Amino acid sequence: MARNVAQKLIEAHLVEGEMKPGEPIAITIDQTLTQDATGTMVMLELEAMGLERVKTELSAQYVDHNLIQGDNKNPDDHLFLQSSAARLGVWFSRAGNGVSHPTHQQHFSKPGKTLLGSDSHTPAAGSMGMLAIGAGGIDVAMAMAGEPFHLKMPEIWGVKLTNKLKDWVSAKDVILEMLRRHGVDGGTGRIIEYYGPGLESLSAMDRHVIANMGAELGATSSVFPSDEAVKRFLTAVGRADDWQELKADKGADYDVHETIDLANVEPLIAKPSSPGNVVPVREVAGEPLSQAYIGSSANPGYRDFAIAAAMVKGRQIHDWVSFDVNPTSRSILETLVRDGHVASLLAAGARLHQAGCNGCIGMGQAPANDTNSLRTTPRNFPGRSGTREDRVFLCSPETATASALRGEITDPRDLDFDYPRIEEPDSPIINTQNLFAPLKEEEARKVKLIKGPNIESLPEFEPLDDNLELPILVKAEDDVSTDEIMPAGSEVLPYRSNIPRIADFVFRGVDEDYVKKAKDKGDHIVVAGDNYGQGSSREHAAIAPRYLGLRIVIAKSFARIHWQNLINFGVLPLTFASEDDYDKLEAGQSLSFEGLHDALQQDTLKAKGEHGEIDLKHGLSPRQLEVLLAGGLINWMRNNKEAA
Repeated sequence: MARNVAQKLIEAHLVEGEMKPGEPIAITIDQTLTQDATGTMVMLELEAMGLERVKTELSAQYVDHNLIQGDNKNPDDHLFLQSSAARLGVWFSRAGNGVSHPTHQQHFSKPGKTLLGSDSHTPAAGSMGMLAIGAGGIDVAMAMAGEPFHLKMPEIWGVKLTNKLKDWVSAKDVILEMLRRHGVDGGTGRIIEYYGPGLESLSAMDRHVIANMGAELGATSSVFPSDEAVKRFLTAVGRADDWQELKADKGADYDVHETIDLANVEPLIAKPSSPGNVVPVREVAGEPLSQAYIGSSANPGYRDFAIAAAMVKGRQIHDWVSFDVNPTSRSILETLVRDGHVASLLAAGARLHQAGCNGCIGMGQAPANDTNSLRTTPRNFPGRSGTREDRVFLCSPETATASALRGEITDPRDLDFDYPRIEEPDSPIINTQNLFAPLKEEEARKVKLIKGPNIESLPEFEPLDDNLELPILVKAEDDVSTDEIMPAGSEVLPYRSNIPRIADFVFRGVDEDYVKKAKDKGDHIVVAGDNYGQGSSREHAAIAPRYLGLRIVIAKSFARIHWQNLINFGVLPLTFASEDDYDKLEAGQSLSFEGLHDALQQDTLKAKGEHGEIDLKHGLSPRQLEVLLAGGLINWMRNNKEAA
């Protein structure tokens, strides 16, 4: 049978199940990626499991999110991560070396391999002919321990690209076009595979931009073939031997079909406060701004900075605009310095920051209140920038830079100079000084974990009771993100290794009284609309509410990673059999469940409330039910280990 690229990747790693959309499958994982906002929990989970050494082909730990050292908490956690990586046989990329995704692409991405990462933008590696999937930290910990990754077989969504992009239009506009067409949940249950003649004009880093933000569509992953563009990239970074061709078979088909004529794509922008709120830039042109921000994992390549530098060369940024440049890796920064682009940016008035995620995750570069900020980041959820009442727009480097020059949102096609031509360098600087290889096993065993005073052990969670009567504490609307459930930023994320403390921030911005109510009421329910838990993979958005007593979430639909994270920590995710029942439920009401354990053996179950019985569905596999009823994945593993 003719196979597309995604099917070939899954088939080569399949260990359980059938490749039929919606069916439970399990695949082996070759590589893992963790970063410091989520990796601390992964390392604590591996410690709880008693793992001596990772069993993957390659695992890498990056420090790229929590770089602000306002006190001891972040640097303490960095030392814990470095000592854990040394102890377990994990590559370690220290603070300032670069954002995980472009750094991993440069050093480790390999066509034909699988990658599981505790970061929702892990699918960026799909640009290299890999199957790369974002997941909760404990799923990544399981993969590092040698366990397969369990998921439902996705549909494969084939997107044919034709022609080539016009001047002033770039890869960011392609993924914004996908979001304009399909919104933030259009990719749920799907892998997006790009193919067609339009690929010839897209570099490996252009593809990284598109694959990275497939996460904003809710897609399981995004996949590109491994072709000459991937070969050129690997050759340039000195890894030509890692290349292999991986293309769809002749006659391969897709479950879903789509075409994008690249010649018809125009500059686009996502308005506040959703990546799916996309319009042409020309529709909002003329609005003032106070900040333009270049960088992040969504626009991490050399050309994304070089195009901005070429646009501002010999010119000045508008007096009322902060032009923030956030390099995505030390290697890219050094190459930009060598080629004169950093000098152009600085001369024009840019502010140069350290290599890292920085303002994308609310770690610095917060915008002024009540002003517009244009960013090349992947997300603009409310408050994610660090300013609670922010107005963040997502756009290409061309649009952000044009707007910084003019002092107002500007369609770059309206500038009075020609489009600069930027070529990817054939000989980029490769800096490995701050990337530490795994120790040999004998040396690794001598390493002692360094734990600062902020690091707390994981809380113990009891199994799910058979009979429950629970109050509804929160009723949320559609598209609640994990940033709204568990905020990011410089105030909150330093407590990522301290669940009791970070729990004090749960639902800030959704229900300011939630934490107090949860501590008063104990076990409880949250009700939500569609696409609950979109965005970041951080499992704190499941663990911290569970610590406060969350036992059940009832939603119209869930984002994939958060749905699994809830199960992993013993929180039952349910959906309405009839969405009309959402309107019957309000905060303050109670629901009761009787004989829950037996009821979960069926596809539907009933809850009793003041409006009578409500039919609910769960969609859990037998394995997920076992995990849930045990009170979470750690309990389940412990039970299985004792039984063995």
